[in-house]
Parts: sequence; structure tokens; C-alpha cells
Amino acid sequence: MPDLFDPVRPDPADTLPLADYAQRAYLEYALSVVKGRALPDVSDGAKPVQRRILYAMHRMGLTFGATGGGPKPVKSARVVGDVLGRFHPHGDVAAYDALVRMAQDFSQRYPLIDGQGNFGSRDGDGAAAMRYTEARLAPIARLLLDEIDEGTVDWRPNYDGSTEEPAVLPARLPFVLLNGASGIAVGLATEIPSHNLREVAAAAVALLKNDKLSDDDLRELLPAPDFPGGGQIISPAADIRDAYASGRGSVKVRARWVIEDLARGQWQLVVNELPPGTSVARVMAEIEELTNPKVKAGKKALLQEQVQLRQTVLAVLDAVRDESSRDAPVRLVFEPKTRTVEQAELITTLLAHTSLESSVPLNLTMVGRDGRPVQKGLRTILREWIDFRLATVERRTRHRLAKVLDRIHVLEGRQLVLLKIEEVIRIIRASDEPKPALIARFKLSDRQAEDILELRLRQLAKLEGIKIEQDLKELRGEQGKLEEILGSPAALKRTLIKEIETDAKQFGDARRTLVQEEKKAVAEIRIVDEPVTVVVSRKGWVRALKGHEIELATLQFKQGDELYGTFACRSLDTLVVLGNSGRVYSVAASALPGGRGDGQPITTLIDLESGTQPMHYFAGAAETVLLLANTAGFGLLAKAGDLHGRNRGGKSFLSLEPGEHVLPPVAVAPAHAQVACLAMDGRLLVFGLDELKLQSNGGRGLTLMDVDAKAPLVSVATFADALRVQGQGRGGKAKEETLRATELARHAGRRARKGHKIEGFVKPMRVM
Repeated sequence: MPDLFDPVRPDPADTLPLADYAQRAYLEYALSVVKGRALPDVSDGAKPVQRRILYAMHRMGLTFGATGGGPKPVKSARVVGDVLGRFHPHGDVAAYDALVRMAQDFSQRYPLIDGQGNFGSRDGDGAAAMRYTEARLAPIARLLLDEIDEGTVDWRPNYDGSTEEPAVLPARLPFVLLNGASGIAVGLATEIPSHNLREVAAAAVALLKNDKLSDDDLRELLPAPDFPGGGQIISPAADIRDAYASGRGSVKVRARWVIEDLARGQWQLVVNELPPGTSVARVMAEIEELTNPKVKAGKKALLQEQVQLRQTVLAVLDAVRDESSRDAPVRLVFEPKTRTVEQAELITTLLAHTSLESSVPLNLTMVGRDGRPVQKGLRTILREWIDFRLATVERRTRHRLAKVLDRIHVLEGRQLVLLKIEEVIRIIRASDEPKPALIARFKLSDRQAEDILELRLRQLAKLEGIKIEQDLKELRGEQGKLEEILGSPAALKRTLIKEIETDAKQFGDARRTLVQEEKKAVAEIRIVDEPVTVVVSRKGWVRALKGHEIELATLQFKQGDELYGTFACRSLDTLVVLGNSGRVYSVAASALPGGRGDGQPITTLIDLESGTQPMHYFAGAAETVLLLANTAGFGLLAKAGDLHGRNRGGKSFLSLEPGEHVLPPVAVAPAHAQVACLAMDGRLLVFGLDELKLQSNGGRGLTLMDVDAKAPLVSVATFADALRVQGQGRGGKAKEETLRATELARHAGRRARKGHKIEGFVKPMRVM
């Protein structure tokens, strides 16, 4: 008897390693998301859920007439239910969201659905529930659906095999460019902006006429995206051309506005068009944050940048109002602080600090005609759509020709028997099987015989014979035209060009987005150019005092702290902080706290990388040349401006190995021509400054002096003709000497040499 608890061992042929199964399953899932949900098809520009919604509404007869009228809209819930039940077995929320987006005139350049009710707003308000809203197809949707029953596209079973759905729609225009798309898949994303219908049509026609059309000529016809909300594209033409060529890039878009003059010389700035993705509510929230900033998490008070930004905005802006309404979808009113405020100053401040000017990504990733998701350039997109449309028109023509030939065949049979109608009637009355008898007597086909037997008596009149002759004449004329299209590629192209131009004339409109290159708005914070002295303590407390005549004895520090150094500079200069990791940080001198207090910790003005500590400081003009060195004997020259960063997180500049430390930066005066390097064991090396070079990007630098871990480099200096050396003499007393030409000659050499010990010092500590 077999052991009931003995496990059944599977056949090795039916097993699969877990890693292989997981890889295959994930790839199948990824492909399903990419092609089945997130990315549009180059042929009709629709994602599967959008295609299914449009086709379901077409089946329901919700087609809006081209000249208006048509069936009444139905509840959106009814449409969603039909879509889920027949074609799209997913959540109702996803289907309704897709329907809503196709009805929003601020989301799509050419909405495909005519929505009735609350379908949301550009301020982020959601649409009403689908039981409240109603929908039907917009007139332009017929460009996607009118030819669907004319043999133009392939069909595939729906999810349960109960019916069929189109693989793509027979789009008469490249909707992938007209309405664009946005989506995120597994490892892929797409951001296709919308374009103007007339411009896209003109570009497609031009490529049909001349396949070798130059990129410049193509760009003249299709210069840039055309967003639903208007705005102004300010990117350089070269940037847009490069983005279209590669299929990836971005365009800078800013709002558009008008200046309205008021009584007594007053005026106000009115924004009436916004960049895509920007709403009135978002701009209002940004203004509130600028004028009433909140203390950031982990901080005890407002940052200096927040205070300065608040002062800058409040200096030019008095109030902002949202006057948007049904008649004016966007009307954002900005009142200046006084009528004497420069208009350009207010505009620049708003553009620089709010999303009134923003970048719009461009990523032309879509499913190509070969079924592969690929990032495509503009020319490739148009060419693939043209190939698709040529194939579609050819299929439609073959379908129509087959119907015309069938009708001609039927009418020829009627014409043949109409002249001998009495004999036909006699055969039908006398025969038990009239069809074979008719076929044998008049040499008819089965199709013709069946049609004759189904004729009504009224169609046997004399006038019917005349009508048949007229119909045959028209049908044979149409047959000739259809056969010409199928037999001549040139005729096929002419047909397509004529259709594109007709659709562009009927549905095209003027461009909404202005394309005019402008410089990016940069807000300038007005700072008085005056002499200041930056004071830094050993523990990193910083402050800036007015003037250069500072009595060091009057400076106060917290208990246990002392002076690190003072830097006489201008209020327009920058304080540079060197971290122990080689990372550098910068803070504008104007952003440093003033007064006679202790100042402010440098850590509140910069965002130190984890594990990084501030080591050394320098404040001065951006053109000042600095000598930067480390204890391993490496160093380089760089301008102070090269160390400046755009953000509080600083930037990597000096390359350090474990155990190496940064030495204090040395300002190189114009008269300095020599470099002095001092090692811990008292060796001094002097060489020419011309042996070093400027390295604006930083790095490890060149070898200054041959040192080792036991006697690292401790001090560097640049000088003209005399070098001061500080250290300890006999008995531990402080000692300072000035070395001149005779003494320096003993230590002179080439860069990267060992140098010679300094006489008279027990422990040299610093050169300067």
C-alpha cells in the first residue's frame, strides 16, 4: 500500500527555475503595461482604454454630427459600464478618468468627447461622479471612427471572446501629435505635447509631396507645440529642433499677460494664459508662500534666503486676486506696490519665482507600427503615420471597390432579365426550383439569381430600367476612380493629400501658443555695493560687518570659541566654505547676518553632506585666484568664482584620499610669482607659480611637494620676493623670520621635489 504522506514529485520536464519564471513573468507584465495601458499608438494616438471608450460610444450611436446636432448625450456611467462589460475589464475609476480627460478642453487640444456637466477644472478640481455627467462623441471624433466599418483596420477578440474590438482606429490625422499623451509604464515614460491641427496637416502633406523635405523646412511648417491653454514658448529654435530630432528634450513656456491702465496713473498686471500644468490656484499658493514663508522643518527661524525673497517680492507686489470666471477662464490680477514700480521689474520677479514660467518636458515615446515602444523623432512619427494612412486608404479603397463591383454585378443581372421579364415570371411560376432554372436559362450567377428572386414588383417598371442604366454608369465611373487609386501610388498619395487638406480646413483653428524666443527670467536681488568685513569663528559662526576698519579686540564670541579669520571684501562678494570631504559651499556675503552679535552658524546657511564638516573659509571677489592644497602634497589653482554653487548643497571640487586634509586656501596676489611649501619636518620648497595651472573644475591637482604620511604638507603660500616663516625656536618660544633672496635660493627647486630644512627653527609651523 502506498504511503499517503509521501509527497508527489513533479516531472522535471514540467518544472522551471524560480529565477527564470520570475524574469519571464515580469517581462510579460512590463510589456502588458507598456502596450496595454500607458503608451499611445503612433497610428491613432490612442491608448487602449481611450480606443475602447471611443469605439464603445460609436457602437452606442453617440456620434455628434459634423455640423452639430445628433443624438442626446447619455450618462457617463452608462458608457463606462459598456466599456467595462465588453472591452476593458479593469476598474471603473480608470475608465471614467480617461473619459473625463478626453472631454477636458484644458487637457486636450482637440477634445474627442463632448461632455455635459462638471468635468473638472485646470485648478485641480475633479469631475463630478459619472452618475451626474453626460457624454457623447465630439464632431472631430469622426476622423477616428468614420471608416472603421470599411475594412480599414484589423480586429481582435475582446477579453472574453464574445465580440471583437479594433486593434487601432483608422485615424484620418496624426492624433498622437494633435492631442499628445502623458503616461508612465515599466521602465518607460511618455510626454507628448499637443500640436496645432493645421500645422500638423501641412507638415504631413509636405512630407507626402517630398519625402526628402529638410528639417528646417519641416520646422517652418511645424515650429513647436501648441498647448490648449496658450502661453508663450521662449526656448531657442535650436533647442526645439534638437528635441524634435531626438524625441527628447524640453521647452520653456511662460504665461501671457496684459497691462491694464487705471485711474490716476495706476496700473495692474493681468495674466490671461498659463503654461501647461500650471493653475491659478498653484500660482496663488506660490505667492502666499513667498510673501508669508513658513519656517522649514528642522529650523528654528526663517532662512536668510526666505527673508530676502519675501522683501524682494513685497517691494514690488501689493496684492493678487483671482478674477477667473466662465467668460475668462484665466484672469489673475497683480497689483504693484506703487504706480512707480517698473512694469518689467514686477513681471521678472513673478516669472522668476513662480510657475508662471516653467519647463515642459518632451519625450516622444510611443508604440510604433511594428508593435515596439520606441522614442521617435518628429519626422519618424509623421512618416510612420503616413505609411499607416496610405495602407488604410488602400484597404478602404479595396473594400469600396469590392462593394461597387458586387453592386455592378447585381445590376447587370437585373438589366439582363428586365428585358425578358415575362419569361422570368413564367419560369418562376412553372418551376419548383426557380433559381437553377434562371441560372441555366439566362447564364446568371447564384448572386444575381438570388437578387432577381427577391425583387419587388414595383422594381419591374419601365422607369426602373432607366434608373439601372444610370446607376451602372455612375458605378462604373466610381470603379474607374477606385482602380486608378489602387493601380497608381501617385493617385493614392493625391487622394490622401486631398483628404488631409479637407479635414484641416474643416477642423483646423488658429495657433494658441505664441512662439517667440526670450531670455529666461532671472530675478536680481538689489544689493548695495559697499565694503564689508566677513568674520568667521573657529566653530563656524559667521557674520558680516560694514566697513573694513574693524577693531579685532571688540569682536565677541561665544564661550569656548575664538576668531578663525576676517576677510575684507564687498557686499557683492561670496563666502566660500571648504569641507573636510573636498566639497565646497558658497554663501553670498549679503546673506550673512550683520550686527555686533555672535552671528549665525554656517550650518544654517548651507546643507552639509552627511559626515562633512566645515574646515576652512574664504571671502572675496569671484576673480580672486586661490591656491588650494592638501596634506598629501597635491594642489591646484582656481578662481574663487569656480567654487561658487547654485544650491545650498554645494558641489564636489577637491579630490581627497582617506586620511588627507584640506589646507587653508591662499589668495594669490597679482604680484606673486613664487610658491612656498612647508612640510611638518621643517622642509621648505620654493618654486615658480608658473609651474601650476588653473583648474576651474577642481580635481586632485598637481604634486606640489614630495611628502609622506610621517611628514605631511602643513602650509603653503605665494609671495613676490620675501617669505615670512612662523614657528617655534629654542625653548618653545614663538619665532618669526623673513627669508629673502639669499636664504630662499637654498630652498628653490622644481615642483614635486623634497626641499631643504629651514635653519634656526626647532619647529616651523607656517609660511606666509
